[in-house]
Amino acid sequence: MNLLSSNEKVTLLTVARQALESAVRGEKLQPIDLSDLSTTLKEPGSSFVTLTMKGELRGCIGSLEPSMPLAEDVREHAKAAALDDYRFPPVQPTELPDIQIEISYLTAPKPLVYENPGQLSETLRPGIDGVVLMDGFHRATFLPQVWEKLPDPEVFLSHLCLKMGAPPNSWRQKKMLVQTYQVEEFHE
Repeated sequence: MNLLSSNEKVTLLTVARQALESAVRGEKLQPIDLSDLSTTLKEPGSSFVTLTMKGELRGCIGSLEPSMPLAEDVREHAKAAALDDYRFPPVQPTELPDIQIEISYLTAPKPLVYENPGQLSETLRPGIDGVVLMDGFHRATFLPQVWEKLPDPEVFLSHLCLKMGAPPNSWRQKKMLVQTYQVEEFHE
């Protein structure tokens, strides 16, 4: 993953803000002219777009695997975070002035090697690792920023199990597939 320049960050935040406002107002998203963008923004990339309002989460959608140019990935996730996060009602036009956008640009997830469930919480790097927990068809992730609210690895993993739809102590009872990734985070 190439680190983004300050100009690339501004471009992505602008793309996200335009997509957010257009989507919330019911307007069609305009295509992005990729020819005007840097190579990094044209290459496939993975992102999460997090919306907050007055410091509280208002929506967060993203992808772990790159499937489109990074600029388009950010645009799609900004729209989805506003309208499609099942945890929240769609963002309303009156909320737009109070919405802050945060973008997380992800590295590719890598398998985490650990021997047994008891070792898992000791293997994670709080504040650094985003974590993907997988058990059969169930999967959930927390961005590295979640460590700020859940700094204890055992509590972090228990909440991740709940997000996945499993009992909170599931990570202690069997060895699950775990991947980690890092992010470059920036916001308005």
